[in-house]
Amino acid sequence: MRTAEYHPFKSPFARDKYLKAYDDTEKFWPVPSESKMVNTSYGRTLVRISGPEEAPPLVLLHGIGCSSLMWLPQIKELSKDYRAFAIDDIYDYGRSIYTKAVNGPADYVNWLNELFDRLELNNINLIGMSYGGWQASQYAIRFPERLNTIVLIAPAATILPGSFPIRPGFAMPALRTFLPLVMPEHFFEMQMRWLVKDYLKEDRKAAESFVHCYSLASKCFAPKPTPGPTVLQDSELSSIRTPALFIVGENEIIYSAQKALRRLNRIAPQIETALIPDTGHDLLWAQTEMVNMKILKFLQSKG
Repeated sequence: MRTAEYHPFKSPFARDKYLKAYDDTEKFWPVPSESKMVNTSYGRTLVRISGPEEAPPLVLLHGIGCSSLMWLPQIKELSKDYRAFAIDDIYDYGRSIYTKAVNGPADYVNWLNELFDRLELNNINLIGMSYGGWQASQYAIRFPERLNTIVLIAPAATILPGSFPIRPGFAMPALRTFLPLVMPEHFFEMQMRWLVKDYLKEDRKAAESFVHCYSLASKCFAPKPTPGPTVLQDSELSSIRTPALFIVGENEIIYSAQKALRRLNRIAPQIETALIPDTGHDLLWAQTEMVNMKILKFLQSKG
């Protein structure tokens, strides 16, 4: 892949503007950490590492359009008893730099497996939010022997169709991420505010900051097609034997939380479920303490 010096950004100016904002946000990471750039055949991946060195490994996969910094509200609690590895997706925003296109779930799985090899990780507790939840489910199907647990937080598609394209009102920001579309910035930001409407009620200033960072990234990175998440077949869901937890907000907007729970209970009753009240797809921020509690209780129950 031939790339410009400022790849994967639109320009040197866009690169500098985004990285300054990224570095400013990084200062709020609430616990000591170290960052590594790890080479894979797909490019260089930034991994942000926090927590006791000898603690069990906990890998965090962020949602689309975000970065490892998405886990700012969770990391203090999640890294107390775990060695947390928060990853900048190789094919998304952040400091990772791809050198090969990602064309589907097999590429994501192969990239993650290479990354885990380089980091010498096994018996992994793997947590994914939204698009990262879909990635985690794909990895669990192919490499269950490397996992201790998986936690799927409002995974995109995976359980039900409708995520991309999504219901009216959420389709446009999703398409903006996936396709090189041009749309008025005020309209894009309005849609993003609708996505985090429960978070806005809890902390308007923080929610507006999230919207601004997402918008800035979308303007700074060069557009590229991104594989859409897929729905797991009945046989795939029922085949998951890694201890798994599915967490969803009762106001989830990318599919019906109730229908997702019913499908899991019917097809894959071995997967534990948790419904978070008074929140939707923004559950990590609108209900941080409750989500953390559900995650840690599940992890601790599995040893």
